[in-house]
Amino acid sequence: MLLLLGLYARGQSTPQPKQNRYDSVTAAHPPKKAALKSALVPGLGQIYNKKIWKVPIVYGALGTSGAIFFYNLNNYQDTRFAYRVKYNMRVNSTDSALFSQIKPNLQPLPEESLKYYRNQFRRDIDYSVLFFIVLWGLNVVDAAVDAHLKSFDVGNDLSLRIAPGYSETAATHGLSLRLTIGK
Repeated sequence: MLLLLGLYARGQSTPQPKQNRYDSVTAAHPPKKAALKSALVPGLGQIYNKKIWKVPIVYGALGTSGAIFFYNLNNYQDTRFAYRVKYNMRVNSTDSALFSQIKPNLQPLPEESLKYYRNQFRRDIDYSVLFFIVLWGLNVVDAAVDAHLKSFDVGNDLSLRIAPGYSETAATHGLSLRLTIGK
């Protein structure tokens, strides 16, 4: 009987109230949300942070690397086609009907030059993809850092002074940095 009453008494215990821990800085503007928005759509994190002036910079950088990618891709395809046609003409010792389809600026180039240019454009394609990914990542990092620094106070009482200095004891010249916080 005591055992049953003990179970009943345990079931009647009052739950502990949850402690609400509300941090106004992180709850109001979470950096993770800004980074996620910027990772999904470039510039959306900057808009979320109310730094709309950065959006044209983001799209300009990504657009430039995208344009360079397509420029290199088109040149790669043209030089690859020209190289294949000239290679087949040399191996088969015949005049190819495809020679007239080679772009006029590539027709006089020798086979080795076409192979070199083809490889260079292929390398440049890889670099432009890498630059696009790095710029997209910088966009995400910028949004996250901006969200972290959203509540950072930059008032008149915060200053950094750089002044030239001379040490008489060491007889050397140098720079001194003076950070002033408060008045």
